[in-house]
Amino acid sequence: MRAGVIAATLIGVGWGALWAAERAAMPGTTEELPGQRIIRREDFRPTLRNPSADAREFFFTRAIYGGGRGYRGGSWATDFPKADRQFLTIIDRLVDLDAYERENAVRLDDPGLRKFPFLYTLEVGYMYLTEPEVKGLRDYLLAGGFLMVDDFWGTWEWANFESEIKRVLPEYQIVEIPLDHPVFNTVYNIEEIVQVPNLGNAQRGRRTWEQDGVVPHVRGIFDEAGRLMVIINWNTDIGDAWEWAEHPYYPLKYSTYAIEITVNIIVYAMSH
Repeated sequence: MRAGVIAATLIGVGWGALWAAERAAMPGTTEELPGQRIIRREDFRPTLRNPSADAREFFFTRAIYGGGRGYRGGSWATDFPKADRQFLTIIDRLVDLDAYERENAVRLDDPGLRKFPFLYTLEVGYMYLTEPEVKGLRDYLLAGGFLMVDDFWGTWEWANFESEIKRVLPEYQIVEIPLDHPVFNTVYNIEEIVQVPNLGNAQRGRRTWEQDGVVPHVRGIFDEAGRLMVIINWNTDIGDAWEWAEHPYYPLKYSTYAIEITVNIIVYAMSH
């Protein structure tokens, strides 16, 4: 049933529609999307709306940090912006959440970061934070912000991330999050941590890991009151599953897990 709902959602999303929407929004174009009629007989989505709010309830916010590899100035931009937009299209069909429909990338040293209670970052195996970024992220988390970490592999990348996050939160420990924690059953009941491979490995259907990151982990950092501040998805690439979820050759097993765990994380973060 769960996989069927996700599959129907992915079919409904369609990359063609996303591409057309992007084209329609480009300056100087006059393209117009054909009208679409969506009928929901029963709204099964959990609700996170605040009826009295004047602004959007949720922004999928991606952290911009210095250092790293890749294009657009660093690793922070991996899969950006397609993965963010695609996931926002999906979550709109699964959760009654007044979400801003476009990407929202914010620098860690931007004072405005506190306006966004959910923050996503990835490729942290190559992250090297400046002192202003360390302070900005620390202030954000201690003020009630929530950080989701994704897409880094193996012992070397873990060591680098651990070193950097210890600069941010030196007084807190990193621990394994047990499967009976509410983050695993807030919306969907997740009974197994699935290793989500990148697109190439998923299509080849052989090994799902990179480097020596054979076993996936979900770890966390909790404050003194037991609030989960940081959730760490290590030895997995959840964002790649968002980006390629509509691809006909991307296995449903991986996209289903990636969508379900992220929906759980967001609902948990926004309700705690």
